[in-house]
Amino acid sequence: MTLNRRRPSTGGGGAVGLDASTSILLCRVETIALSIAVPGDQFDTGDVDTTSRGPDTAPGKGGNRPTVSVIIPAMNEAKNLPYVAYRMPDGIDQIVFVDGNSSDDTVEVARKLWPDATFVTQTRSGKGNALACGFEAATGDIIVMIDADGSTDPAEIPRFVEALVGGADLAKGSRFVAPGGSTDITALRSLGNKGLNGLVNLVFRTGFTDLCYGYNAFWRRHLALLELPPTSYTRPQWGDGFEIETVINVRLATSGLEIVEVGSFEGPRLHGRSNLNAYSDGMRVLRTIGQEWKHWREVRKIRKATESADVRQLTA
Repeated sequence: MTLNRRRPSTGGGGAVGLDASTSILLCRVETIALSIAVPGDQFDTGDVDTTSRGPDTAPGKGGNRPTVSVIIPAMNEAKNLPYVAYRMPDGIDQIVFVDGNSSDDTVEVARKLWPDATFVTQTRSGKGNALACGFEAATGDIIVMIDADGSTDPAEIPRFVEALVGGADLAKGSRFVAPGGSTDITALRSLGNKGLNGLVNLVFRTGFTDLCYGYNAFWRRHLALLELPPTSYTRPQWGDGFEIETVINVRLATSGLEIVEVGSFEGPRLHGRSNLNAYSDGMRVLRTIGQEWKHWREVRKIRKATESADVRQLTA
């Protein structure tokens, strides 16, 4: 599905009228139960052949194809990483592993699985800051964002890359576009997700079907459009948390870029508990929509003023 920022809302419009608390609770971004090819608990570090995958053996490296960097933010995900490595496809030029100051042996396991990866420790806390740190370290033409808990399938990466090579600027993962889907998402959560999608689509003239899903890929040349806070700041910043997906999606869409939704399955977290808090993080997403609307309005004013300015006055 191709999205255009001027496209009117095409789905979930009837759910926009949900009250805020209901929308938040229903838009919970939690792992979705899904039958996967191989159970995650059958893997440990020794099950992954680190010599057959990864940047050094990626076919076509240095050729005409775009290079690919995969950002993996992780905090206490040691038990889940072997499965993520097992599902990682060939042709990945750079793995950027961002540690969130884990208290277990996450980093040690990651170094065994991806000995040639780029390792980064995030500077603040939250998924948004982790991704921002990973973006800074990325060198590939294409940046892919996946989760470290096994819920997003790295084997789908070629599908996202194909969409970008085909002309998209952002390949937006969606569980509600074929061949994506879910085996356990409830009707109420689906309705809540449509409600927030409908709100964003109405306000920003987009056509998203899965705003809260974090499996995305985009061209690295568009990083400046995200205007993320500098990673060198020590105090918490807006965009540091789970609202990062909304920030990325809205800012790239309102920049007039081509967005293509890519069908994706989200499986269950294999081990451990999620760091997501459905209510507090949901509230941040709702606040983000308001903040991004104000930001978009200011940007449009600047663009109009620039377009109407007399160049002779500016250069006098």
